[in-house]
Amino acid sequence: MSNDTNMTNIEQVSVLDKSLHPKTDNERTVNSKDYIFMWIGDGVNIGNMTLGASVIIAGIATLNLFQTILAALISIAIISTIFALNDRLGYKSGIPYVVQLRMAFGTKGTVISSLLRGVPAIVWYGVQSWIGGTALNEIAKIVTNGSFDNIFICFVILQLVQIVISLYGFHAIKWVETIASVIFIIGLIYVFWILVTQYGTEITTTWVQAEGTWGLPFFALIMVFLGNYAGIFVSAADYSRELKTGLSNTKRGALYFIPITLSYGFVIVIGAMLAAATGITNPAIALPVVLDNDILAVAVSAFIVFTVIATNMVANVIPPTYVIQLLTKMKYKPAAILAGLLALAAFPWLLIQESSAHGLNMFVLIYSAFLGPVIAILLVDYYIIRKQKVDITDLYNDGGSFAGYNPAGLIAMFVGAGAAFILVDIAWIIGLVVAGLTYYLLTRYAFKGSSFKNGTSFK
Repeated sequence: MSNDTNMTNIEQVSVLDKSLHPKTDNERTVNSKDYIFMWIGDGVNIGNMTLGASVIIAGIATLNLFQTILAALISIAIISTIFALNDRLGYKSGIPYVVQLRMAFGTKGTVISSLLRGVPAIVWYGVQSWIGGTALNEIAKIVTNGSFDNIFICFVILQLVQIVISLYGFHAIKWVETIASVIFIIGLIYVFWILVTQYGTEITTTWVQAEGTWGLPFFALIMVFLGNYAGIFVSAADYSRELKTGLSNTKRGALYFIPITLSYGFVIVIGAMLAAATGITNPAIALPVVLDNDILAVAVSAFIVFTVIATNMVANVIPPTYVIQLLTKMKYKPAAILAGLLALAAFPWLLIQESSAHGLNMFVLIYSAFLGPVIAILLVDYYIIRKQKVDITDLYNDGGSFAGYNPAGLIAMFVGAGAAFILVDIAWIIGLVVAGLTYYLLTRYAFKGSSFKNGTSFK
């Protein structure tokens, strides 16, 4: 556990900010209940609804009800399994993801691999905030009887609020997610009831009775649903390092599977139902149309704003902030502010347009083509090559065994990504398999004398 880590030695050799040093047992404030609420709050978000809505394109369903649910369940099972495997080093040692990366990529090679997590998170930060700004604008239009109508101003206001909240780190995330989770589930159940009772015919005709397909589009949707979490579970250490110690691997696995199934699965289904009922891909616009009541519309729009804040606090603030700290040596708060400002400049309105639903899916598939290889390399390195034994102090030493670039990690990542782009619709799984195998073979048979083999059976 992190109490066994020699913190004095780490402080002597590390040039990183202390917020990136291992979390001690006393510094961990998140219990099991908080963790479950955190993942429920993350799963119940409008971006995930948008992915569910992407099942309906131009009023035609690419998958039917059964196919959509099965695709969601398969993706959630994979997500939870990888979460439970990749969170272990962070949980045991208290280190963040950007330090974990050094194990397989090196202190300098981590710059490249960390950007593959940081950039998509910032884009999603902006996308989520734009959806929230759209909802906030709906509230403003109703309250002012239409005299105010400016999504961009609402977007900027919401982003500034989130930047302020993000300055308080995981302490803010805990209470935001706990409150949000209860509100979210109640709100979703109500929306589900409205859709079933008032739009049942449209949903049945457009989606439930659709022929769908068991071909490539089915597996592509699994990859899209999975790819939406690819950036999150690859940085699982950022979350597990905050979790109180004493939990078995099985119990931690349940802390992912249960809330993600309840929240993500439910949200995907509701997103598809909304699109089938209204023909509108953006849930922030579709929900007020479905409710058709000013009071309810304000309530649901407020609900959307809150989900956006909750999701960004978990998935899209901490990881890119840590990446910025790694690259710039900034303190946590300035890095969090910079992450929020970069999200403002991500042009999220271009990704949320009705015509861009396919483009959003393609964006997820493309960056997950790189994240599949990264997660494979981390798991192969930790479980197969190092047998879960890592010198944590050495990870912080810029002149130690992990100094510089690990050619095996970088080559495997690019080989895996290159293979993934051969068939981008299922890029994640192709990249995962190819990169994992390539990394193992390169580490075992190539680069003799590499310091990255220290502590392994390949030395």
